[in-house]
Amino acid sequence: MRILIAEDDLISRKFLAKFLSQYGECDVTIDGLEALDAYLLALKDKQPYDLICLDIMMPKVDGVKALKTIRDIEKQNGVKEKDRVKVIMVTALAETQYVQHSFEIGCEAYAAKPIDTEKLVEVLRKLELIQ
Repeated sequence: MRILIAEDDLISRKFLAKFLSQYGECDVTIDGLEALDAYLLALKDKQPYDLICLDIMMPKVDGVKALKTIRDIEKQNGVKEKDRVKVIMVTALAETQYVQHSFEIGCEAYAAKPIDTEKLVEVLRKLELIQ
């Protein structure tokens, strides 16, 4: 599985990368702009991501805007809904309006900080990314 982690907080970024690396190859970015660059590069190289973990509050481009851009690119390229990259929004609990908006745009799940690894594994199973 190919995983992209977009997280501006160093500790959260390291934690997610260390935890998720047991399930696949992880690329890490520090803001939404870098995340979009990585996403587009992966598409260009015909090695798309299976999972993207997007922090909602990031500099340059926030996670919600990055998600919308990713879904727009998929639409433009005729990607069927079942074949879209799975997106988990990572958030502090106070950002509930952003979470709701993210679901409307097309994220599959969200993970509240601090990340509960058992719940994250449960979500990965529900998304059929792991056994």
